[in-house]
Amino acid sequence: MTTYLSNGEKLLGSNGVELCVETFGDPANPAILLIDGAAASMLWWEAELCERIAAAGRFVIRYDNRDTGRSTCYPPGRPGYSFTDLAGDALGILDALAIERAHLVCRSMSGGIGLIVGVDHPERVASLTFVCTSTGAEGLPPPSAALAEQTPADPDLADTAAVVDFVVASEKACSGGSPYFDEAATRALVRRDVARTRSIAATLTNHYAMKFDGPVRGGFDTIEAPTLVVHGDHDPLFPLPHGEALRDAIPGAELVILKGAGHGVPRPVWDVFVAALVRHTAGGRS
Repeated sequence: MTTYLSNGEKLLGSNGVELCVETFGDPANPAILLIDGAAASMLWWEAELCERIAAAGRFVIRYDNRDTGRSTCYPPGRPGYSFTDLAGDALGILDALAIERAHLVCRSMSGGIGLIVGVDHPERVASLTFVCTSTGAEGLPPPSAALAEQTPADPDLADTAAVVDFVVASEKACSGGSPYFDEAATRALVRRDVARTRSIAATLTNHYAMKFDGPVRGGFDTIEAPTLVVHGDHDPLFPLPHGEALRDAIPGAELVILKGAGHGVPRPVWDVFVAALVRHTAGGRS
């Protein structure tokens, strides 16, 4: 069942939950499914960025994962789902939109979703792009000391202003001192995000409490889809060696380094990111 919302978003029923979805561009074009990371709704794939990708001849889909935005939320601390369930949600969205195969772009935590879909459901994947993520292998550098020092204390969840301040400060810490961090733009986005979120307590809690399972048919070395790895050289959460290790783990993968970027894709590197993504998604498996 689909419920259409007034702002162009829609709620799709999938796997027994509601997922809020928004699309950009012509459905006849190759589909790109944008999947974001922990505690991040679809808004963190900014609408203008989605429009730029769509203008290059792609059908762009962004959505709220469970426990973010307008999608189904669970009691804080009791998510009741796993990575495999979130991977099923991504496939359910493709099914609902009648898309047989898509290019998946997975940022941060959602790299685990891309891994599961890429390994266990390769027929649904035209290509994979991993952004600011990691293999999680032993021996990779830990998050920077500065990140721990700058991450703020948990806010009073009943105080909306305190929640906004917390998320903005967290994003600033995750920028890794990037010259591209825009506090005013980030604050405006966070205010919109908090205002549309069903349960901010669930958003800030549940992705860290879910079951982190993986694919059953292999690992990164068994991915067959053409793969692009995108990583900022200022990333304090997953320093650049994580991106390099991911490239090395996946056969034939390419690495694009976003110079000056932290744990994200800030506006000043959009030209580089969009060009790389459009080039990468021009091929893929048919």
